[in-house]
Order: sequence, then structure tokens, then C-alpha cells
Amino acid sequence: MMNFDGMDSGIGEYAPTLHGSLEPGMETSMDPRLNPGLLQGVELDSDGLPVAVPESVHMMEGMFSELHSVHAEVGVPVTATHFDLQEELLWMGNHRGHAMSFFGPTMGRYSSFQAHSTDDIRQIQSMETGVLFLSKSNLKCQTRGGLVMFDYPMEEGADMHSLLMTDNNTMLMGGLQNYVLEFDLNTVQQTQKFTVEAPGVAIMRQSNRFLFCGNTSGKVSLCDLRTFKLEHEFDAFSGSLSDFDVHGNLLAACGFSSRGLNGLACDRFLMVFDLRMMRAVTPLQVHVDPLFLRFIPTYTSRLAIISQTGQCQFCEPTGLANLADIFHVNTVGQLLMSFDVSSSKQALAFGDSGGEPLLSDWVTTQATPSPRRAPPVDPEILRTMKTVGFIGYAPNPRTRPRNQIPYKIKEVELDYDNYNQGVPESPSGRDEEPHLYMVPKKYRKVTIKYSKLGLEDFDFKHYNRTLFAGLEPHIPNAYCNCMIQVLYFLEPIRCLVQNHLCQKEFCLACELGFLFHMLDLSRGDPCQASNFLRAFRTIPEASALGLILADSDEQTGKARLGRLIQSWNRFILTQLHQETQEQEGPQAYRGASSAQGSSGESVIGRQFGCEVENSSLCRCGKETVRSSLTLLFTMHYPEQSSLDKTIKEYDFAEILRKSICLEQSTQAWCENCEKYQPTVQTRNIRCLPDVLVINCEVNSVKEAEFWKAQAEYAFIKAKKKEEMEPPKSKEPPPPPPQPTEWCLEEELVNTEGLTFDTRVEDLRHVWIPLTLKMSISKSQGLEVTSWPEGEELSSTEEAEGASLYDLVVTVPHILDARTGGNLVAHIKVGETYHVRKEGVTHQQWYLFNDFLIEPIDKAEAAQFDVNWKVPAILYYAKRNYHNKYDLRIKNPIEASVLLTEASLARKQRKSHATFIPLMVSEMPQAGDLVGLDAEFVTLNQEEAELRSDGTKSTIKPSQMSVARITCVRGQGPNEGVPFIDDYISTQEQVVDYLTQYSGIKPGDLDAKISSKHLTTLKSTYLKLRFLIDTGVRFVGHGLQKDFRVINLLVLKDQVIDTVYLFHMPRKRMISLRFLAWYFLDLNIQGETHDSIEDARTALALYRKYLELCCGGGNDEVRKVLKGLYEKGRKLDWKVPDCDIGDGQGTAVFPSVMGQ
Repeated sequence: MMNFDGMDSGIGEYAPTLHGSLEPGMETSMDPRLNPGLLQGVELDSDGLPVAVPESVHMMEGMFSELHSVHAEVGVPVTATHFDLQEELLWMGNHRGHAMSFFGPTMGRYSSFQAHSTDDIRQIQSMETGVLFLSKSNLKCQTRGGLVMFDYPMEEGADMHSLLMTDNNTMLMGGLQNYVLEFDLNTVQQTQKFTVEAPGVAIMRQSNRFLFCGNTSGKVSLCDLRTFKLEHEFDAFSGSLSDFDVHGNLLAACGFSSRGLNGLACDRFLMVFDLRMMRAVTPLQVHVDPLFLRFIPTYTSRLAIISQTGQCQFCEPTGLANLADIFHVNTVGQLLMSFDVSSSKQALAFGDSGGEPLLSDWVTTQATPSPRRAPPVDPEILRTMKTVGFIGYAPNPRTRPRNQIPYKIKEVELDYDNYNQGVPESPSGRDEEPHLYMVPKKYRKVTIKYSKLGLEDFDFKHYNRTLFAGLEPHIPNAYCNCMIQVLYFLEPIRCLVQNHLCQKEFCLACELGFLFHMLDLSRGDPCQASNFLRAFRTIPEASALGLILADSDEQTGKARLGRLIQSWNRFILTQLHQETQEQEGPQAYRGASSAQGSSGESVIGRQFGCEVENSSLCRCGKETVRSSLTLLFTMHYPEQSSLDKTIKEYDFAEILRKSICLEQSTQAWCENCEKYQPTVQTRNIRCLPDVLVINCEVNSVKEAEFWKAQAEYAFIKAKKKEEMEPPKSKEPPPPPPQPTEWCLEEELVNTEGLTFDTRVEDLRHVWIPLTLKMSISKSQGLEVTSWPEGEELSSTEEAEGASLYDLVVTVPHILDARTGGNLVAHIKVGETYHVRKEGVTHQQWYLFNDFLIEPIDKAEAAQFDVNWKVPAILYYAKRNYHNKYDLRIKNPIEASVLLTEASLARKQRKSHATFIPLMVSEMPQAGDLVGLDAEFVTLNQEEAELRSDGTKSTIKPSQMSVARITCVRGQGPNEGVPFIDDYISTQEQVVDYLTQYSGIKPGDLDAKISSKHLTTLKSTYLKLRFLIDTGVRFVGHGLQKDFRVINLLVLKDQVIDTVYLFHMPRKRMISLRFLAWYFLDLNIQGETHDSIEDARTALALYRKYLELCCGGGNDEVRKVLKGLYEKGRKLDWKVPDCDIGDGQGTAVFPSVMGQ
């Protein structure tokens, strides 16, 4: 079975090597319209007909490739194949009347039964209720499991060859006799019998206008759909008809021509007929001997032409056939007997004339079952076992994991047990056998293990001992976490997006700026990109490019992450370039970036942009030159000769140069010729970018094998170089200071960062250089060469415009069959980041795997063992490039964001206002108190499972979205009066409004019917960011979760949380309702929660706490808390005389359920 992978962007980009040229003296082709280049690899026989040379047939990239093959009975030809139209099944019938079905792309056997006792199966047709099998003189319908539904014998002398379903319950059957039968499947009876001319009907097709009947004399008849009356007839071939197909207004046929005494010969011209004009159009010459023919209308009306020897060619029915569009089906010397195309046009199925030996043909010694032996019983169990009858009882010695018996697959794989034992393993795999993996632990997909307290007791420090912030992976579309880290550690981009602010509700540059601000503030705690990914899901271009994944695709590993992250890389650079060069909004949203907003140039363009000159040369001599800006380049690899299977050695720098200055042949419009013509397109760059971004495009086995071979060549070269070098002195160098934890601020680390001993063995799987030298000259054009790392350019080379580019980022796709794989990033973190985080000046390579961060050696960053670590993206940065950028950050969020704004809700009136905005004289100062409370709704329910011991384990937490945010004044004459009470409009589907705990009702968040003060999340987020940046102190109950869902990072000294003020160590958390009743004699949260009431209550509780501290100090507070817990236990933590809101569940949802 063949599978269609979709068109590849690299098709045709090495056309000169793909097609070659004609040898001197070779005659031009018979057809003057035929391109001479198409006859490369084609011999001419004595009759003038071109004959394909099988060895020179090329496999076209992006076309169909072999997906799976299965063996049927030994030596019995497969006479019919059929893709089931209702189920994921592929049917086959053979020469002895046996039918089999295979399930899914792996073609696992589903059913096998005898459909006809002796005759061969000539056609198979699936229905909703069963499957029809047509033989020479019999029609049988059976269920997909093999039960017979009906068996209909034909008349004496019938020789049936084809059947055609005309509707759900009616079908036609034809063959080599002078009639066609109409058959009713409901009554299992013949309804009509149409007379036809000899030699009968061998092939039938249908369109919305005609029934098409082909016979063995080479003619195709067009008949009326109802009466079967002959309307028109095409005389296609002088000999016999082999196959034909109809699509739209075209009929294409293949067959045999009469050669006089020599009999019939396969005709290499396809006959094409126009059904509008009812006449033949120009025949289509092909390069194979056509036996089967089928239209595959995916994005064009392509024809698939199949020869009996297994050659398959694709071409347009009105175009020219191209030798490059041929591939060979691996028939192992057998002849093709049957062929079918799936309804989706994405798969082809072939049946051949042979078979392979089955197990029953082997000698007895080879066919004896040999099951895997069970491991021996633990001697301790045997020693302590007591026997009652034939049953033995023994205590569990607990020497093995529960319900698990480890099997050692291979002794060699035990090495992976000892691979980096100090690396923390993902919690989901702690109980697994490590030697089952080939992937080192630190590269595996990491997951968060949730407990009753959510994330509070999860030890992120176990995975990250640095002060850099990881990113949490449980959010939808978090596959791009690695690229977010890449952009963050490019200093000009980090400053650009934090200086940028615009009025668009969903702006990725703004959201990246907010996220990078959090990454700056974090001291090793992970952040989450929830708001950025929420905005990302609303961008139409992201959806159109297929960058937005369904949850099921991420969890089941169906996503092709390597291709996906390369598309995401191209998308994000283009999107940021557009967003940061657009004209900015009103003054309230103007920041440092607004000054350059209208210039049409962005920092993205200056940093990544490269002015490219695209030249298109038609064969008429007309040359068109266009200039454009490109932000990244894609690697293009040389085509390998089909004759020579060995992969040649190439230098990475040379491949990169050819990929940047690309030359390819393609069809393009020529103004001079006024039609599409073959043109040679060349690309040259006029300047060098500051950061060179490369998409590796290792998307198939062929590219992976190329990388593997080049890395092996490079390793052999490095070993030879080491052998030739004289041995180094054995005097040990002075030991560098070894950090106890990864580069904390107290430690002294040298300028190069954490050093590792790099041996030649570490250069295995390394092909890419750590440093490149690039220059552009008028005579030579672009020059790219590898450069020894650490060496500088001479003054002469600098004067000539040469630049050094250091590798700063590699993003590999980690292949892991069990988890579906994941994406990680190797990033060379610069000095400025270490100075801000750790107070030291050095550079260091790190591995970023979501929330796992670990320093690595520079050689490991360039290593790609393509068996599990496939290169996706490379970044090379010009040495000291960021010195020319302004790296100052001026906070663009101004006080005006707190001023009055219009509500999105149409029905909101001033009489409904629940807050009074701040006056200019009331603007908050550092240290001012602000009461805060937030309410949430649920977008996705949590996913959990029950363990064998009855406890619940959270696999994925519920996805919450902020619905209401309230801020009240904490001091002054208006203390307790709200100045923010925003309901947040959401465009995502809400599955639970949590009305009992949030007070949010359906309709409150809908701008059409809401009477609340409705705003965008970005608008309210800016208000909170301004308050945080000002330095106010927030007072609330369970603020940790509130800020987490809002996606804000607030320093601990700016948060006063009453849930911790009134809490004793190792005791339960107490609800706001119970605290308000106990200390303030207030009865709150009667039926639902009100965030204004909750924020005021939290402020009042803080005042009460200050009173207790002033009255008797810590001893008095401890005494009061002890009385509080005693009272709570007596009342079972329920407020007296009230049945609603019992104060339970605060430990899980302190800000939603416990307020």
C-alpha cells in the first residue's frame, strides 16, 4: 500500500541534477512539443518507441511512498483490491476465490474467508451492510466478518467482469456476454436485462450524465443513465482496451494497438477525450507501459498510470508527462494484477501475482512455538511459602514494583540505565524500566504530577537548579515552549517586545512582552504562556498554517512536531515583524516602540532580515529580477543518484551556501511569452543578517540518512586529525571552581561558564560547525566556510566585510515512541542574562525541556543522533551583533490605563456601575494597599483516573479562565470602594460558569446581553501590571492561584495573603467565609460569591491581623490561631445556622471554592 505525504516544499529545487541533459548526438524526441530533458534515462527501440530504463527511475519527493505490505497465499495472484468505503479496511480477493481484509495503515489482518469455492474474485464492492464479491458466474454478499448474506448464481455461460453501484440499492453487472444485468440488492433479484453488442462490457464507469462501458475491442460506449441506450461511442484503440477513467469533462483511456502479424503491443499514448465536444484531444505520451489508469483529483486532475511491472507515473491529462514523476512499486519481480485508490485519494493499493513463504511452509524445527520464559520466582518467596492444597501463600518481599515483571530486552540496552543517573526523570515514568528507552532521561517529555494541593507540593527545583525560568507544558499548543525560550534569550527581541505596546486585543508581540517580563522576574520558578497561547489561537494565519493542534493530537503524538516547529518559527518571525512595524494606537497605549512604528522597519527586520534578489530567467531570454526581505532560510540537500546508493561527503558550509543562494527550475509566468514557461530561478543575498535562522527540513528518512552519513564522515575526519596531532602534555591544568548547584549567585564561575572535558568521542553525530565565517564579495558572491571556534578575524578580513557567526541555538525533535516525542532547545545564554540572574559574567549552553533546565557541553548542543534526536532549527548569531541595538527597556504601561474606559457590553449603563475609577489625585504609590479578588470559569474539565488503591490521580488539571477581577482601595477616605470591577470577555467556549463559587452567570460575559462592565483581558491585565510595577501590596485570600490563572508573576513582598496569615503549620487552610464569621462577625458568601465583598473582607481581616500583632505580638497571634482551629474542629468548619458554603475545599481551590 502506498501513502501520499503531501507536496514537499523542496520539489524540483535540484532540477539540473535531476533531469540532466541529452548526450551529444542524440536525436530529439518524436513529439516536437516534448522537452528533450524528459528523455534522460530513456532508450529508443528499433520501432522508435521510448523504453524506460528501470535503474534510472527517480522517486519524486512528496509523492506516494510505500507504507506497508502484507503477504497472501503462496503463489496465488491477487486479482482484486478494494478500499472499504465505510470502514478503515482494505479488501483483497485472489485467484482461488479467497477474500481477506486488513485494518488501518499497519494492515493488521481483520478477517479472512472463502468467498467463492473455485473461481477467482474479479471485483469487490463495499456497502454499508456488507461486501459484494463478483466472480465469473456468481455474486456473493457477505458481512465484513465473513457471514453469507446472499449468494446469487448467474445464467449458464456467464463471464462477469465488472459491477457498478448506481445507487444505494441498485447495481449493474457486465462481462464478456451480450447483456448487462440490473440487480436490486433489497430483493436480491434481477430487475432488468440490457442487450449490448459483442464482445460485451469489461469495464464500467459512471458520471452525472452517462454510463461508460469499455469492451475488449478497444471501444468506450456512452449510454443513457436510465434506459442504457447508446448515446455516443469512442474508438480508443485498434487492439484492446486495458483501462479507462472519467473525471469532470475528461475521459482518459489506455490500451493495446494492433501490430499486424506481431499481435498486440501496449500503446504508450493515452487517449484523452473531451466530453463536452465529444471528440478526442491531443494524446498524452507516457514513459511506462500503461495497464491501469485512474484519476486522482486531489488539488489537480492528476492521472496515475500503472504498468504491469510496477512502474507508476503521475501526470496532468492535458500537460506533458515528466520522467521525474515516476516511481517504482516494489513488486519483487512479480506482475501487478489489481489496483485501487482510496476514497480520500491519499492511498494506493496494489495486488501482485506472487506470494512469500508462510509459516506453514517452514520445516518443523523452525515452526515450533517458543514462548518467552517467565523469570524465576524469588527465592525468598519460596523459602517463606506455606502450602494449602495446591495453593502457596507467602508475604511479599517487595523486591519488585507492584504488578510488574521486568524483562531484559537486550543486554546492550542496559547502558541506558546508567546514562546520567543524576538527571531527574519525568514523574510519569519513575516506575518504568529505564532500559526500555534509548532517549536519555533529560531529553524525555516531562510531565507534572498533580496532587490534592495542585502544584503546591510539586518540586520544580528537582528539574531546574538554575535561576532561569522554565515553562509549563500542560497548556494546549505548548509545543512551542522551546521557541519562546529561544526568542527570550535573544537580547534585542527581549527588549523589543517589552518596549512594545499596541491597542490590538490579540497581539503576539504584546503577549510575548508580558511573558518575558515574568521570565525576567522569576528566580527559577516556572512560568506559563497561557495568555500568549490564548492570543496565538485567535490568529487566523496560525490556524490556516495548521499550527493550532487539537488536544488529542498532542496527547496521542499524532502531530509531526519537527515540521510543525519549523512552520511556527517562520510564522512567529513574520508575525512579530508585521506587528512591531505597524502604526501604534492611542496615547494610552503608546510606549517606546511607537516612535518607530510608522517607519516600516522593525527590529525583527534589522536582526533577522536579509535583502534577497530573486532572478527568474525564461528560456526565451527574458529575465525578471525582484527584491524582497527574507527572515529565514531553508536547507536544501543534493539529490542522490539512484544508481549510486552511497552518500557523498559534503561540507555543511557548502550546503548552507547553496541553500541560501538557491538555484532551481520551475514553471513560472513569462510576460514576454505570455504563458507559463520553464524558468531558472536564482536567489542571491545583498547583505548578511545579524542572526541567521535556518530550518533544517529533516522531514524524511532520506534527509535523516544524509545527516547521519555526513556526521560519520566528520567524525572519521576528527579521529584522523587527533591521531596525526602530537600527544599533549600530561600535566593537569589547575581545577576550575566546581559549582555545587548550577551557577547560583554566590559561586565564582569563569568567563566561559561551566566547562566540560570535550574528547574526540564527544564529536560523534556532530556535522554542524560551532562557528561560520561568512562574507559577500562582488566577484565570488556569498562565501561560507567553517571557522575554528574562539579564533578572531584578521584586520584584513574584517576590512573585506567578513563576519563570524557563532552557533547560539539548536532545536531538535526528540523521537520517543511511547510519548509521541517532544521538542527541546539548546541555547547559548549570554553574559547579560547571567549578570541579571546570578551576578556573574559568563556564557553557558543550557538544555531547555519545558520546566527542566540543565547546563550542557557545547558539543552536546551540536550532536544529532538522528535515531532519536532530529535537527529542526539552527540559529547562528553574528559575533557581538547586539552592541548596535538599544537594549534599554522603558516600561510602556502608563497610569492612563487606570482611567475611565468604555464597556464592551451594549446594555451596560452608568446606573449599573459597581466601581468608581481612580482620580488623578488617587493614583497608587509604592506600598499602598489594594484589596484584590478574582473569579473564574472553566474552559476544560480536569482529566483524572482512579488508581488501584481507590485514590484519584489528576492527569491534567481543569483549564480555568479569569472572568471577573475586582480591586478595592486599601486606604484613604474611600477605603473599601472598588476602583476596578471588570468582567472579562472571552471568545472561548465555557463549559462551567461555577456560579455557586464565582457568582458569574451565563450571559455576564456576552457583550450582546451583558449588563456588566465588560472589558478585554488585555485591558484589565495592563491595569494590574501597572499596579504591580508601581509597587502596591495586594491583599486577598488565596492570591497565589488568582495570579497564576491571570498569568501574572508578583513578588512575594507585594502579596499579603490572608489564607497564610491565619494558618498554622501542618494544619488545614481555612476558608474566607469562616474567618469572616469568626473574626469579623460577618456572614458572607451566602448563596454565591461576590468579589467586591470578598476583597473588602480580606482587607478587614488584614486590619484585624495587624491589631492582634500590635496588641500582643506573635504569642497573642499564636494563641488566637489555636482558639480558631479548636472552634473550627468543633463546628466541622461550618458557619453556624447556615447550610450553604461550608468552607470546605479551600485547600484545593482557595480563590474559587473557598471564598
